[in-house]
Amino acid sequence: MYTIERQQHILQFVRKHKVVKLVTLTKEFNVSMETIRRDIHQLVQDKKMEKFYGGVKYMEPAEGLMDNRFHEQLPEKIAIAKACASLVQDGECIFLDSGTTTYQMTPFLLEKEKLTVITNSLPVAFDLIGSNIEVIIIGGKVRHSEKSVTSNDFLFRFDHLNINKAFICASGVSIEKGISDFNLEEAITRKQIINISQTVYVAADSSKFDKDVAIQVCPADAVNMIITDRGLSKETINHFTDKGVQLKIVSTNIDTE
Repeated sequence: MYTIERQQHILQFVRKHKVVKLVTLTKEFNVSMETIRRDIHQLVQDKKMEKFYGGVKYMEPAEGLMDNRFHEQLPEKIAIAKACASLVQDGECIFLDSGTTTYQMTPFLLEKEKLTVITNSLPVAFDLIGSNIEVIIIGGKVRHSEKSVTSNDFLFRFDHLNINKAFICASGVSIEKGISDFNLEEAITRKQIINISQTVYVAADSSKFDKDVAIQVCPADAVNMIITDRGLSKETINHFTDKGVQLKIVSTNIDTE
């Protein structure tokens, strides 16, 4: 198992059980105490959990600034973004969400012909300036921390858009609460895009799974596919697929330990 994959499994296990002894983790993942300590050290550095004598405790996440999140799970985000871009055909009109994963799609779209990108992400729009891609940015209020634009029907006529494929990000993904986000205005914008798009993909790395945050965007089975990385446990994958949610798992090609 890849080191980063095992660490994601450990994080999911601790998230589920909240407080876990280190010896329990060695038995659960069939690795040495030294290996578990290295993994825990990395996860503690990443502020994913808190260590105490003989064990660890899960730390509930808070929404961080977009600039800080650009480098989190970067190999996974790039792999997911590349897989998303491969679904885009010449001549389509697509929506790119304001998240850090969909932002990574832009270099993989530059060779597409007659493509139109609708976005509420200022970084996405800036990256595509000067390309042969037509860019439409939705009108509304700028959310400074996310470098995004949030809107509603009063400010922007969403019903005028004809979107073939929408690529949506998420802060939380679970069967129970579906796709969720920290910010109400972002969630409302995503709901509107989902309602008018022909096909909807969620781009979310494995750290977002089995997690619910403040605002539900939509149920998990309301989207066509969730694209994620290999950090998901078999139990989580089965939990989603058994409920009819289609997952696409991509490899990051990270070297093993």
